[in-house]
Amino acid sequence: MNKKVAFYTLGCKLNFSETSTIARNFNDEDFDRVDFSEYADIYVINTCSVTENADKRFKTVVKQAQKHNPNAFVAAVGCYAQLKPQELADVHGVDLVLGATEKFKITDYINDLSKNDFGEVHSCEIEDADFYVGSYSIGDRTRAFLKVQDGCDYKCTYCTIPLARGISRSDALENVIQNAYKISKQNIKEIVLTGVNIGDYGKGEFGNKKHAHTFLDLVKALDKVEGIERLRISSIEPNLLKNETIDLVSNSRAFVPHFHIPLQSGSNTILKKMKRRYMRELYVDRVLKIKEVMPHACIGVDVIVGFPGETDAHFLETYNFLTDLDISYLHVFTYSERDNTEAADMAGIVPSNVRTKRSKMLRGLSVKKRRAFYESQLGSTRTVLFESENKAGYIHGFTENYVKVKTPWNPELVNTLHEVELTAIDDGLVRLEFVESLAI
Repeated sequence: MNKKVAFYTLGCKLNFSETSTIARNFNDEDFDRVDFSEYADIYVINTCSVTENADKRFKTVVKQAQKHNPNAFVAAVGCYAQLKPQELADVHGVDLVLGATEKFKITDYINDLSKNDFGEVHSCEIEDADFYVGSYSIGDRTRAFLKVQDGCDYKCTYCTIPLARGISRSDALENVIQNAYKISKQNIKEIVLTGVNIGDYGKGEFGNKKHAHTFLDLVKALDKVEGIERLRISSIEPNLLKNETIDLVSNSRAFVPHFHIPLQSGSNTILKKMKRRYMRELYVDRVLKIKEVMPHACIGVDVIVGFPGETDAHFLETYNFLTDLDISYLHVFTYSERDNTEAADMAGIVPSNVRTKRSKMLRGLSVKKRRAFYESQLGSTRTVLFESENKAGYIHGFTENYVKVKTPWNPELVNTLHEVELTAIDDGLVRLEFVESLAI
């Protein structure tokens, strides 16, 4: 019988795409993939290190694996594994820790799956993480995450990602297009573009700083890939989101009117301390441009609260800035100190109870913003792509502009696109009436 392998992914869409690629490597070695909640011979945990909570969750996930099979071989890969390999290796039950360059060669490091007395570490100097490995996820029948870029050359003072993933580098355009065609043949309707800093696409395309293509070239080329009904840009820095890209999306065949643009703070003073590459005025400009050409567009915002030196006045600047801005929802992160970052040594530490209070205020604002955006869409006709899960008798889906809808469960709707009219808000989601089936 084939050995069984199970995977658990912490963190971002990029990690999900890479887990899928690693899983296919196991498939090539005749392993059978099972769910993480089942018995397996080897459990692979793809780690994240963006927040303190992601670090803590790792130990919990290891315990879950041991519960299903106390003798299982446990391997840790990913960002946390690169940043603090020995810390992970010291966790009871962990047998193997692989850093940034080794994770895609995991099957080379696995011999007889015997438990180790101590976690074995194979980790590189991050300067050696200078080559590109393409990835995409096809675990979900509805959408796929397609990695187009990795690493980051920015030096934001709170961020460990450059230490965990290395320099900015990109997949060759022809490889991205090839992967998109592979995904389209799996009857997947939507591709979400992912990377660490995807607006920087093109850099490192040839293994050096030279590049032939830009993010705009990538978007133009992907828009021509037949068989993919929707393309979504996952997250893009405001200084790298150019007017040409916004205009192209507004007239696109497949790109949807949904942008996720990190802000991090609405205070220029804090943005400077964070070493972000824009001021709040540029952010306003990007939002106004999007809304000018796509009034119905959905705009999501990342924001960090409790950064060192953030006074009540700075926080209120951020709160009022976001209140006045025509955006649709927030992803709120509570600042946590990360080793080997500039911010960890900065004065003006914000007490944890203040961080929690500010986070709660912004999450409340996010609820209001999403509600207002959903209300603005009632009465409009949109296209919905339905998901595969039966949730308490309902099937959920998303419109092209990221309105989450619900309608009574019908298995025939799974992974199909339908034209609908948005009629009412019910329990935070939007009800609909079918206009016509697109039969896709």
